[in-house]
Amino acid sequence: MALLPVAEALQRVLADARPLPLERIPLADARRRVLAEDLRALRTQPPADVSAMDGYAIRAEDVTSAPTDLKVIGEVAAGRPFPNELRPGQAVRIFTGGELPPGADTIVVQERTRRDGDIVIITAVPEKGRHIRRAGLDFQKNELLLSRGRILSGRDLGLAAAMNHPMLPVHRKPRVALLATGDELVMPGQHPGPGQIVYSNGYSVAVLARQEGADVSDLGIVRDNLADTVTAIRNAKLRRADVLVTMGGASVGDYDLVQDALTAEGMELSFWKIAMRPGRPLMHGRLGPIHVLGLPGNPVSAYVCAVLFLLPLLRVLSGRSDHSIPTEHALLGSDLPENDERADYLRARLSRSSRGALVATPFPLQDSSMTRVLAEADCLVLREPHAPRASAGSPCVIMKLPL
Repeated sequence: MALLPVAEALQRVLADARPLPLERIPLADARRRVLAEDLRALRTQPPADVSAMDGYAIRAEDVTSAPTDLKVIGEVAAGRPFPNELRPGQAVRIFTGGELPPGADTIVVQERTRRDGDIVIITAVPEKGRHIRRAGLDFQKNELLLSRGRILSGRDLGLAAAMNHPMLPVHRKPRVALLATGDELVMPGQHPGPGQIVYSNGYSVAVLARQEGADVSDLGIVRDNLADTVTAIRNAKLRRADVLVTMGGASVGDYDLVQDALTAEGMELSFWKIAMRPGRPLMHGRLGPIHVLGLPGNPVSAYVCAVLFLLPLLRVLSGRSDHSIPTEHALLGSDLPENDERADYLRARLSRSSRGALVATPFPLQDSSMTRVLAEADCLVLREPHAPRASAGSPCVIMKLPL
């Protein structure tokens, strides 16, 4: 099978991905979830004309000159309306948020008044209609305020609460199952034996998935045994995973059994080699309703492939329309040689030039096993296949790495 271009590989990964079904969840749990339906206001806000200041509700026609004396006949606080209509020569003490009494059309702020018992002295002629928040100033009942596909922020939740929605319709979170394979792997804290290494891929990939709102379950490390690998895959089915992410074992060596195990379980293979570095042995397929991504075993390759392919897939499943990983322009901080037939994703540090321009300097060593370089990197420098030599200071395209 020929090496597949990165763009075509991503297109295949997303081709049959659809937003997950709707569920209704409490307002308090909905931050960063994606709305599955348009949300309309269930009420008008504010529901009536209210005072925007502490002061006195009056009839503007009663105060055409200053000072003017008015009789105070009552008080209005938020949630405690005044039941009677204001008559000529009368005023009502009112506080911010209080509903405007019938007959009143203006608020005089308390700084422009003096009080003498039940008489208020207006010391300046007010502007008619001043300091009143009109009914519906914020929004009207049935008005569309939050649209389907929106990623809900804390501010959105405040708006939804004001709209009187206790539950929100959102897309279900993607369920991701992680499966690592390899006799050489031991868990952190264990002592590696001869030829063994400490397992690290799953931790960084799990964080990426959780940052996208996915529920992640770790199926652990499976030894290089076909029966054990099949059992682990069946466990992912039992957990009703939407995405199965395997790490390692996706190539064609004698001990690379993941593809055989998945095929035995009915996976339809889409591809397993792509024209990128790091990450050439990336596998993709469908196991019934489960999207399968077989990440390479090298830690950097696994992470970079997860950023490029897993994140967009999870965003589509979550209901997001902005599934693409954004890129930016920068200047190269060092010379680069011409590229071969594979797209390069070079780990790089970011800095600013003396003129404030963004500068990306690739690390001298780009081996796909170097977790230290990956941890120190701020971004990936993207280079197309067969890109010519590039000098320091020339333009480049970067992709910032998630924190």
